Amino acid sequence: MTEKTEAELLRDEAEYCSFGDTVHYIDPPKIFSRCEGSYLYDSAGTPFLDLQMWYSAVNFGYANPRLNEALKKQIDTLPQLACQYLHKEKIELATKIAQRVQKTYGSKGRVHFNVGGSQSIDDSLKLVRNACGGKSLMFAFEGGYHGRSIGASAITSSYRYRRRYGHFGDRAQFVPFPYCYRCPYGKKKDDCGLYCVDQFARMFETEYYGVWDPKHGSAEYAAFYVEAIQGTGGYVVPPAGYFEKLKTVLDAHKILLVDDEIQMGFYRAGKFWALENFNVKPDIIVFGKAVTNGLNPIAGLWAREELINPQIFPPGSTHSTFSSNSLGTAAALETIKMMEETDYETMTKEKGAYFLAGIRELYKKHKIIGDVDGLGMALRIEITGEDRFTPDKAMTDKIVDICMAGDLDAGDGKKVGLVLDIGGYYKNVITLAPSLHITTGEIDLAIRLLDQAFTRATR
Repeated sequence: MTEKTEAELLRDEAEYCSFGDTVHYIDPPKIFSRCEGSYLYDSAGTPFLDLQMWYSAVNFGYANPRLNEALKKQIDTLPQLACQYLHKEKIELATKIAQRVQKTYGSKGRVHFNVGGSQSIDDSLKLVRNACGGKSLMFAFEGGYHGRSIGASAITSSYRYRRRYGHFGDRAQFVPFPYCYRCPYGKKKDDCGLYCVDQFARMFETEYYGVWDPKHGSAEYAAFYVEAIQGTGGYVVPPAGYFEKLKTVLDAHKILLVDDEIQMGFYRAGKFWALENFNVKPDIIVFGKAVTNGLNPIAGLWAREELINPQIFPPGSTHSTFSSNSLGTAAALETIKMMEETDYETMTKEKGAYFLAGIRELYKKHKIIGDVDGLGMALRIEITGEDRFTPDKAMTDKIVDICMAGDLDAGDGKKVGLVLDIGGYYKNVITLAPSLHITTGEIDLAIRLLDQAFTRATR
């Protein structure tokens, strides 16, 4: 049987595939045929340097030989097993993650698995409600993203993810994130005194602000869901001291801190957990994506012992057929072992600083760049008008189209494409999440290609 052409495949996609499970950023959508390291390749063999690595799911490079081999080995030994039974990979993986958290934060806890980030967020909501006497109200951030399941979308700030489906629970109360470049209070980072935390704390001053009963010493809200660095919101990095001050308010009012590390965990932000950069202890950590390097769906959560021990959260409290599947746990276990053997913290910080220095040079050269920032290998370029503030989504889309055309000049007559991801409150932020294994030569190439794309876009 003759293989279908790309045009034929796109016709079939237009007729038979749900558009609901993908995002068509460009027209026509791009079809890729293979991947390796920091590159995707289309059917013509054109390389595309990937600076978003599957939304930070492939932190350790495409087709990582060590991780691929772990998956192949598991396929040949125990590829399938119902989750009501045990296998050593699940136990060893949970043990390593729990011991890592205990070493970092001094808190004993347990690990609970599921197949994806949204599902694990849903599991965390059940855990929180169970531990807090059934309280169903949560705080979350403006610009925050926690997934698109019914539960996760209720604490994700974008209304468009909920608009057509209504509610099966309570929507979170959204609190401004400390987005200093676009401070909602009109303050300046250097002298604001973390005014945004003061505004949050004000909600607890009197019962008439709607969240606190001082006579009972009880909040109506059970937990605050945070991303240490906003992902879909545009890789926004909070100022020093913010989370420490926020945690003081939460602890004083017995509100749990749930740390969503699905996109920023596993050294994306320079530490094993992104929240480690901000000197606070979480009560629950939700993780996913890069824990298997994208090889097999697995995600999960860690929670303090008091919240998740079998007496309070017994067998069957929440479950999925594929929740701790043997393929996913085997790949994740090898990923954790690899992170234990390599100094990813130093590697990520050094490469991130090198990359950030490069995009700061682009900022000096191109007036359409309003802001650049980053922590570890989570970097941002905010595209604006020449006033360096007004969001310019149309220009951002134009840049993406130029990069995806696959005809940027890599030197020596070689043509290459560039894979970018777009985020931000106004969809005008290029969020950079390159492989942690990217070379300095590839970073240099990325800077040159971005320079070309910005130049072409503004001609």
